[in-house]
Amino acid sequence: MLLIKNGYMIDPKSGREGKYDILTEGDKIVKIQRAMEPPSQSCEVIDAEGLLVAPGLVDVHVHFRDPGFPEKEDIFSGAKAAARGGFTTVVMMGNTKPSIDNRDTLAYVLKKGRETGIHVLSCANVTPGMKGKELTPMEELAGLGAAGFTDDGIPLMDEALVRAAMERTAELDMPISFHEEDPRLISENGINRGKASEYFGIGGSPREAEISLVKRDLQMALETGASINIQHISAKESVELVRRAKAHSSQKGANIHAEATPHHFTLTQEAAIRYGTMAKMNPPLREEEDRLAIIQGLADGTIDIIATDHAPHTTEEKARPVTQAPSGIIGLETALPLAITGLVNEGYLTLSRLLRLMSTNPANLYHLDAGYLAENGPADLVLIDTAAEVIPGNYASKASNTPFTGWSLKGKVVKTIASGKVVYSSEEVL
Repeated sequence: MLLIKNGYMIDPKSGREGKYDILTEGDKIVKIQRAMEPPSQSCEVIDAEGLLVAPGLVDVHVHFRDPGFPEKEDIFSGAKAAARGGFTTVVMMGNTKPSIDNRDTLAYVLKKGRETGIHVLSCANVTPGMKGKELTPMEELAGLGAAGFTDDGIPLMDEALVRAAMERTAELDMPISFHEEDPRLISENGINRGKASEYFGIGGSPREAEISLVKRDLQMALETGASINIQHISAKESVELVRRAKAHSSQKGANIHAEATPHHFTLTQEAAIRYGTMAKMNPPLREEEDRLAIIQGLADGTIDIIATDHAPHTTEEKARPVTQAPSGIIGLETALPLAITGLVNEGYLTLSRLLRLMSTNPANLYHLDAGYLAENGPADLVLIDTAAEVIPGNYASKASNTPFTGWSLKGKVVKTIASGKVVYSSEEVL
């Protein structure tokens, strides 16, 4: 048994908050009340005085590169990075090698995930090999444990195929997530077309590449009733399109979701100029108006999920010229402090609203028993010192490709507890 005493609890699902003690046994919370004494001498006690006690965070967009690219990250190192960042549940994307489009690869990643100490789930691909030609055996993959479907990393361009995928996932009552970038409009991806592309002397990626596919897929979602997730939104126009689609009707818009990354609500294209390949990602960092529109979308519920798009790459890969280096940055260990510093401390969001975006809402999208604190609920928790300084570096991830190294942020993960067990403590030396 584990007793967490004297902490300030926030449960974003019920809205309940205040000073509560939480008792766990096995992988469940068994009691929440104002003050408790340990029920036995063998009960472990954690003093959470001065700390925020919240549901374990849920990230529905991570790349753990296993199988295929273990030098970048593997499922064990990715899970350690997640635990250090306060995440107790993550959902892997399927752009591994081989891709997660078959029973064997899906079984491989899920088996490894069960050995990590946190909950590592995985999407399966929409199309075999992410080639966009035909659908994977979705029903079979769902039955084998796929959490949802996506070809994240490669946009789906065949409209008939997209509609068929939405119809199939609607029948299965499972989410389908979309990477919205039309390659026909992009010269070199990862850098915004504008000030940043001009600096590097390249064509870059225009906002229209995202907007056009977001518009297409929102309309199809309203027509099919599919539960869709617009991934890593980057343009103000995309935010407004999602807002209108959600308002179209309370019934039809209920299955429309959108996610934003910490880098898109923190940085603009100026960061690409300053940090080079460390700030190169798909879709790219855009302009200040886009960043502020994303924050407004998070505040008013248009964007209902914060996801990291944790995308590790080797130092050698990121040292290449900007047109040759891969896109993406790591994010699991910086997401919470970036959100507390840039969203809560700046007055855009309450802590409860932030926790809903980082735990309850993503869990709801994937129908997971996660993202809340309640008796008989999962013993997945994070203890946070919201005022403590965090200076990113010395990562648990194998990778260090991020522009945030050395930044001064607020919001330190003190302990992460998954299934009633402490899987990360800031007191431990990595």
